[in-house]
Amino acid sequence: MTFPFRHSLIGSALAGAALFAMPAAASTVRWNMTPGVTEISRAVYDLHMLIFWICVAIGVVVFGAMLISIVLHRKSRGVTPATFHESTKLEIVWTLIPLGILIGMAVPATNVLVQMYDTGGEDMVVEVRGYQWRWEYKYLDDDLNERLSFFSNLSTPRDQILGQAEKGEHYLLEVDNPLVIPINRKVRFLLTSNDVIHAWWVPDFALKRDAIPGFINDIWTIVDEPGIYRGQCAELCGIDHGFMPIVVHALPEDEFDAWYAEQLELARADGERLEEEIAHEWSGEELFARGEGVYATHCVGCHQADGQGVPPAFPALAGSALVTGDLEAHMDVVYHGRPGTAMQAFGPVLDPVDMASVIHFQRKAFGHANGELVEPIDVIRFAETQ
Repeated sequence: MTFPFRHSLIGSALAGAALFAMPAAASTVRWNMTPGVTEISRAVYDLHMLIFWICVAIGVVVFGAMLISIVLHRKSRGVTPATFHESTKLEIVWTLIPLGILIGMAVPATNVLVQMYDTGGEDMVVEVRGYQWRWEYKYLDDDLNERLSFFSNLSTPRDQILGQAEKGEHYLLEVDNPLVIPINRKVRFLLTSNDVIHAWWVPDFALKRDAIPGFINDIWTIVDEPGIYRGQCAELCGIDHGFMPIVVHALPEDEFDAWYAEQLELARADGERLEEEIAHEWSGEELFARGEGVYATHCVGCHQADGQGVPPAFPALAGSALVTGDLEAHMDVVYHGRPGTAMQAFGPVLDPVDMASVIHFQRKAFGHANGELVEPIDVIRFAETQ
């Protein structure tokens, strides 16, 4: 288990050195951890600084004593070393002093931990579910039929990632759908994963907790200031580990309530739109165009734009038996994924129209030539048999 205030002594020493050695750069370069924008983050920061200065004081005393001994009690000055072999009083002193220091550090650390794990009395609950490589957010209100949920994907343009364009200000830290929460309300997060271990980490909130398949971890926050706060998955979860950022928009309470009501209306409209799209008679050209966009969002990172993949980790789709063979077998791989590989299950991620269109695109773009059409109803029928 890891805690957000666990930092190395070397890192703390560098932070202290930066405070004295580079005052001019202090406004542009951050060597220390951020105080954050929540009560917990400030408590963690204060604890971090307390431990840091205790370590500094210990270092001054220990290395000061060593320096004095080296300079004033060296052999060249004719100093004769002491001849005593042991001292009960000295043994007691250098046992009690470290014990007192540890107790002095443990008391505030325990108080902060108790605060961090006090998840009760929440005003709202958000389920955070990790996927390779995206996050799903679900607002768990009392109405089971009115729960808002959406996926949050990396939105950094692919040409920036490939080095073909200048990197933006928030390179690899921007998403298509950010998590939105209100300020001044206690928000409890329930963390889990759909595939491998991920870790949800937002430094400004001092929140970091593992998302583990089959388990639920919980954390909480009360954000004081409106703003946009960014984080990342902090667990090595696969080849695209660096491509699943976290973006949180903290809004004033009235703005959040208005946003939430609007999103519920949009979700209802999306449901109606999806029903119309499923009933629509899709042409091959329409499916191909839509599938190309879905492929660019979800598949290109592993299988590449030309379908050549990165063997052996990510096999080529172009000309493969998967895209040229049986449609149901192709659908099964996209829907269920392949256990033990990086190929995740897209059944929970894509709606029937997007799934049908991306399968159609893969088959048409990468080798299938018999004119077979993959429609949303085919995906629905397949899902009903699972």
